Amino acid sequence: MKGGIWQQILTYFYLRKRDPSDPTNANIKMMHGMNRISLFMFLIAIIVMVYRIFFKH
Repeated sequence: MKGGIWQQILTYFYLRKRDPSDPTNANIKMMHGMNRISLFMFLIAIIVMVYRIFFKH
């Protein structure tokens, strides 16, 4: 994997353009889509956890 994990995360969040020489097919697109959903869910879970820690009712 070129560029490391942080470059891949930036690509998932559309903060960096994808390398045109990377292979593209349906399986890779589905994998990247699932990874993107997983990252969004993880970030939402972290935000909820931090909110619950600092703003207990």
